[in-house]
Amino acid sequence: MILFIKLFKESAFFAWGSVVANKLRTLLTLLGITIGIFAIISVFSVVDALEKSIRGSIASLGENVVYIQKWPWEFGSDYPWWRYINRPTPRVSELDEIMRRTQILDAVVFTASTSRTVEFGNRSMERITILTASHDYDKIRSFEIGNGRYFSPTESFNGRNVALIGANIAQNLFNEVDPVGKIIKIFGRNIEVIGVFTQEGDDIFGNSHDDLVLLPVTFVNSFIDVNSDRYNPAILAKGRENFDNDELIDELRGTMRSIRRIKPTADDNFALNQASLLSTQFDNVFSVLKIAGWIIGGFSILVGGFGIANIMFVSVKERTNIIGIQKALGAKNYFILFQFLTEAVLLSLMGGIIGLVMVFGISWLATSILGMNLMLSMKNIMLGINVSVIIGLIAGFVPAWSAARLDPVEAIRTGL
Repeated sequence: MILFIKLFKESAFFAWGSVVANKLRTLLTLLGITIGIFAIISVFSVVDALEKSIRGSIASLGENVVYIQKWPWEFGSDYPWWRYINRPTPRVSELDEIMRRTQILDAVVFTASTSRTVEFGNRSMERITILTASHDYDKIRSFEIGNGRYFSPTESFNGRNVALIGANIAQNLFNEVDPVGKIIKIFGRNIEVIGVFTQEGDDIFGNSHDDLVLLPVTFVNSFIDVNSDRYNPAILAKGRENFDNDELIDELRGTMRSIRRIKPTADDNFALNQASLLSTQFDNVFSVLKIAGWIIGGFSILVGGFGIANIMFVSVKERTNIIGIQKALGAKNYFILFQFLTEAVLLSLMGGIIGLVMVFGISWLATSILGMNLMLSMKNIMLGINVSVIIGLIAGFVPAWSAARLDPVEAIRTGL
């Protein structure tokens, strides 16, 4: 072990001396590796940030929640929309039947949404999302109420004209005034604000309560048909903790087929969607983006690797006389090999570190100035370092091997 440390120390000393003595050559050699590592790690950092954001957004949909809807969550140009266009939409009347016939449900809620203008006094906000939901919405979707309270069972079931509003709506319509107890106007009707959602911030799917008004479905259903396709109705079902989604889906499929009296040989006329379907779709996207990152940076790294190999051959030729003297004084082949391999790895590693520093700088600027959640992770740092070391070993092996096999007498004679 001590011999290895001494060998590495001397090899690093020789390598550093060569790097310092040829600054311009070293700089040009590092350029390819630097650009390659910068390209790969930049793409990976952006993909990681995007993946984290998307997975967080998907998680907000509820990993253990099944969405009973008309349309399945599918992607692609070959989406068979004609198979689903004539399907019936979920209906409020199916809610009680689902709850009555299933055994493993923890909560089930009907939702429908539209956009309307929200007014308070002489102020108004247009195209605000109006979400109407049955009482157990708070058991399906996680949120916090910063001011006020949630609907009482009486308000939900009797269809009281009450609402919870998002933090942005509260700020824009009321400024510093407490919204709780105030009357806003939606659908031309007076509605009392009983609560304000805590500020959440937007996710990539726009799943946020900040710009949303929540109303009891019984109230809204008294003057519009919430079962209509234009309001995107859905039934959200959450299973008990001891049961997984597959069991919940099996029970919901049987229940929905029974409620809608679908013949045994007929296809389902409803879709059972879950967040894992979106995760699977995005996994393919992330894989393609990462492959693109390798391709983009791979060409630069390839050029950089050839540059390092070329410089190492030049270095071997310049130091042929020194190699001959070292071998004449007793230096073993592995010492010469290790010496030049260390120099190649050092060159490649320097280029990789410069590339990582550039990625870190750009990530910091993007996070600080643009508000993007873009950070250089330890995983990507180690990836950049490992790739740099591997490229250095591969590019420097042949020159180092040729140096180690030089005959000392011929080497000394050639150098004279």
